[in-house]
Amino acid sequence: MKCSCELGDTTILILEPEQYVGALKMDARRSTILQTENLTKRFGGLTALNRVSIKVERGSLTMIMGPNGSGKTTLINVCSGILKPDEGRVLFDGEDITGAPPHEIYKLGFIRTFQIPMPFLKLNVLENVLVAMKNSGESPLKAPLRPLWMKEEEENVKRAMEILGRVGLSDSWDKESFKLGGGQLKMLEVARALAAGAKLIALDEPIGGVDPAYANEILGYLSDLRKNLGITLLLIEHRIDLALPFADYVYVMDRGVVISQGTPEEVSNDPKVLEVYLG
Repeated sequence: MKCSCELGDTTILILEPEQYVGALKMDARRSTILQTENLTKRFGGLTALNRVSIKVERGSLTMIMGPNGSGKTTLINVCSGILKPDEGRVLFDGEDITGAPPHEIYKLGFIRTFQIPMPFLKLNVLENVLVAMKNSGESPLKAPLRPLWMKEEEENVKRAMEILGRVGLSDSWDKESFKLGGGQLKMLEVARALAAGAKLIALDEPIGGVDPAYANEILGYLSDLRKNLGITLLLIEHRIDLALPFADYVYVMDRGVVISQGTPEEVSNDPKVLEVYLG
């Protein structure tokens, strides 16, 4: 039951307690874009994930850290459909995607990158981004009729160049991708994810093997994407000295379990985290 009252020219809606709680729950669902519930993954006798529950807030830069073998990449693989969980659920943008195939999860806007980028090496940078965009000219029936899709292609090129500018690759648009450095290839992966309409991008060690100066530049680009485009970012990273200051929220894993979570400052001062990293 609900009622309202008049206050001058304003009508105030009064909710019953259960309606108010329902509204809060609905708002929470809107603010959380990715959630796992008791996610478990086993490989024979090894439990790689043990009842892992995390929440990634929409528009945040959330970081997952932990030593080698802690389950970070396995968690992303299960969430993105590369691996199927043995137990638990994965929710993305309010939809249950547990066990869904990777291409279906990709279509929903959950896109991941890999430690080793895999672009089309013989295509240039711009062409690699265009491949991720839809174009009606790809239809065998429309392909011969250029006037039907040329404007769409021109708009895609314009959008692709804008995306390249956001990741620091606009000056390299005509380079063949195999000529890019390792860090640039990782940003090309991000550009392709943006071109495909990503809502959330999961990045596996985006600054791995990159010199500190360019690593900070990469993290700056990612932070700007979050702030300016509202893209949600989920980072796996070992180089916590560089990446931690850019994070909004952090999960720390060890042996398949989340051992700590909170703000960068909170996890940095957690004795359990210090024990894992310092022994």
